[in-house]
Amino acid sequence: MKSAQALSNSTVPADSFLDRYFNISARGSTLKREVIAGFTTFLAMVYSVIVVPNMLGTAGFDPAAVFIATCLIAAFGSLLMGLWANLPMAIGCAISLTAFTAFSMVLGQGISIPVTLGAIFLMGVVFTLVSVTGIRQWVLTNLPKGIAHGTGIGIGLFLLLIATNSVNLIVSNDAGLPVKLGDINSLAVIATIVGLAATIGLERRGMPGGILLVIIALSVFGLIFDPSVTYQGLFALPDLMSETSLIGQLDVMGALNPVVLPIVLALVMTAIFDATGTIRAVAGQAELLDEKDNIVGGGKALTSDSVSSIFAGAVGGAPAAVYIESAAGTAAGGKTGLTATIVGVLFLLMMFLAPLSYLVPAYATAPALMYVGLLMLSNVTKLDFDDKVDAMAGLTCAVFIILSCNIVTGIMLGFVTLVVGRICSGEWRKLKLGVLAITIGLVVFYMGGWAI
Repeated sequence: MKSAQALSNSTVPADSFLDRYFNISARGSTLKREVIAGFTTFLAMVYSVIVVPNMLGTAGFDPAAVFIATCLIAAFGSLLMGLWANLPMAIGCAISLTAFTAFSMVLGQGISIPVTLGAIFLMGVVFTLVSVTGIRQWVLTNLPKGIAHGTGIGIGLFLLLIATNSVNLIVSNDAGLPVKLGDINSLAVIATIVGLAATIGLERRGMPGGILLVIIALSVFGLIFDPSVTYQGLFALPDLMSETSLIGQLDVMGALNPVVLPIVLALVMTAIFDATGTIRAVAGQAELLDEKDNIVGGGKALTSDSVSSIFAGAVGGAPAAVYIESAAGTAAGGKTGLTATIVGVLFLLMMFLAPLSYLVPAYATAPALMYVGLLMLSNVTKLDFDDKVDAMAGLTCAVFIILSCNIVTGIMLGFVTLVVGRICSGEWRKLKLGVLAITIGLVVFYMGGWAI
């Protein structure tokens, strides 16, 4: 039975269709929290409609067509995740795989845009087969607890780096150490630091939608005081059937070329561990793990993620994946698919409200991502230091995710550390065959030069 507090916080009756369909009260959430979480996640990842077209545009894609594709992919994937898997995880064009698509496949290897889209489509098909046949779930089940928690820690650190770099708080260093402090006197840096402190304070007070309030406040601040944030209009009608449209322009037969197929397999391998690790970390943040540490509705989540890449190839976008920024929504209280459904609807609307995307500067969303990154560092308390090998393997995974800026690299080194550590400590009997198989597969993947 719902508690009195839950009843007072909810604006949806316990026996309503929404509550039954999304299990809102059953998961200890309310309609208000889910709506706030949806808007928070959307605002945290809306930058993708600017970044993805810019990156693919440098490779010869039409930016306007990619903008539409990016919105369609985020809408399709997030709605599938919300309405079918009932999980608060939003899907969009993966930034890392977008960069690989633009700078390695098209510009680096000279693969044509239609063949590139065909390769993304094939990657999605193979990825889906891996998901529905249970192979991907098998990988997730054989993820040692230390590495599972280490992935969450590493992603938290990764979020901190991404957010601070986006506002030039932390920048690359030309000499000496890899990074250094940026211009501490810049408006963006000051706004980010104040925003992070405000977010922490509001969340400590239990302010409903505190993260979202900070994002909105900083966006309004930027519109008033930042010359680079300008109102560029409200409405823009998308042209889905223009001559430059990428919908249906994929060349699947061309992607079956022996030269292209290794790239498809590299995309699949990367997606398996990158996206799976992200899903596990976000589910843990949302407290959606069962007593065996498995994701609630994990099978549907994995399939939703992979099917979205099939859709991406068909509409002319980059490979899709669950966004790390989904953790901003779970931190705001999102626990059900209604959060992801709201994100999907908002991305559909974004196709018609394209100019509004420029009203949310990087320093408006950076504090939210930094706050979530800090929250995810709490996974370190879940490491079992009585099992030092497992705990240290988890920390190795976490550290190398941030040092390499690559989730898969961290996971690979975590597995290697675990296996070699177990053998050297005389604890080889604790090793499962599945762990050994995954470790060998990852080592071969990296030593063979296929890693992205």
